[in-house]
Amino acid sequence: MAQVANAITLEKREIPGPRSAELLEVSREYEPPCMADQVPVVWDRGEGVWVWDVDGNRFLDFTSGVLVTNLGHSHPRHVARIREQAGRLMNCYSFPTPERVTLSKRLTDLLPDNIDQTFLLTTGAEATEAAIRIAKRFTGKHEVLSFYGGFHGRTYGPMSVAGNMNTKRRFGPQLPGGILAPFPYFYRDFYKSETEEECAHRCLDNLDRIIDSTSTGDVGAVITEPYQGGAGFIFPPAGWLKGLEAWARERGMVFILDEVQSSFGRTGKLFALEWEDLQPNMVCLGKGIGSGMPASALAGESRIFECMGTGEMSSTCGGNPLASAATHAVLDVMEDESLPENARRVGDYMMARFRALKENYQVLGDVRGQGLVIGLEFVLDRDKKTPAPELTSNLLLRAGEHGLLLGKVGLYGNVVRIAPPLVITEEQAGLGIDILDRALEELAG
Repeated sequence: MAQVANAITLEKREIPGPRSAELLEVSREYEPPCMADQVPVVWDRGEGVWVWDVDGNRFLDFTSGVLVTNLGHSHPRHVARIREQAGRLMNCYSFPTPERVTLSKRLTDLLPDNIDQTFLLTTGAEATEAAIRIAKRFTGKHEVLSFYGGFHGRTYGPMSVAGNMNTKRRFGPQLPGGILAPFPYFYRDFYKSETEEECAHRCLDNLDRIIDSTSTGDVGAVITEPYQGGAGFIFPPAGWLKGLEAWARERGMVFILDEVQSSFGRTGKLFALEWEDLQPNMVCLGKGIGSGMPASALAGESRIFECMGTGEMSSTCGGNPLASAATHAVLDVMEDESLPENARRVGDYMMARFRALKENYQVLGDVRGQGLVIGLEFVLDRDKKTPAPELTSNLLLRAGEHGLLLGKVGLYGNVVRIAPPLVITEEQAGLGIDILDRALEELAG
């Protein structure tokens, strides 16, 4: 185990602390138990990659609030822009403002040339919901192809094309028209492929057969994430996304890329689509777009948006001047501080460290990622790949006791989510990995 390099880790803290425990009790009484299960820490404030709880304990944040605070917590330029805008104007419904119209242009100009309009919204689910609705209107077809493991939001449209029962269990019949196909998850490949290339090929080659056997002949769109976040940070083999785009284009389908989680520097480029020069017909943006302010967007081709009449789709808070100003600040900081490049550089360092950990701990079955989005999949048995959700939960708690905040994802709840703010330094990243190493040593030997 590496030597832990900072005093924050030397004293094991009790979590929850007394004030956190008191507030958690209030939460249990007055808040429904439907929100995400987290390490029992009540946050009080944050700065950069650090978070303090209400008991005064300091933690290194490897969650970014579920890949949202890409600028880090309370970045001074972000805060200043929000404060300035809050003193001028915060909401005006659909009246245009300088902040909204210039942001729509700025986002459009950053995306591929075929994208020529951007519709500002509030949440990622709102963006994917809008994309699905518009694609159905534009094509006149009601079926949408999506993939096993996909997560596109919790409203009924995105839920109906999700490839994970966890988001739709016991909610009754879904909207009609969802068709699912295997996603190239090589570690647990549906087709039992020998290589990543074979996995990618089979997942593309069988799409026509799936459509022929399950569709009514009415497929108008395909939606996918560049990597699957909720399913466990699953990255498809290189070339698969480009192949899927070509497959959809050849069949006249609208290709929707759900970049709600992957955009705004997370993978080492401003948009994940840049890695393979993708040109989707519509792109869904969210999470990091506001770096803590509720904001999202649907960017697309004007020929597609033209199917919507005036007033047929609007959003009470979408494109509000406060969120728009915050997003301008996000883009300014991304550019001026080269945060995508930092994500790529520090991410490479972290991947190398995690691969070394894999050699030391048999319970670490797979390490995968790109930039500052990395998944660590834990198993009880490497040969059988038996998921280890209990170990994963215990690891999160143990790491929290040593000062590191982590999250978990995965189809089986056995993937540790590594997603620190993009402002993280290599030294801070190394400290977090040292803590994780210590926690693993204590749990798994």
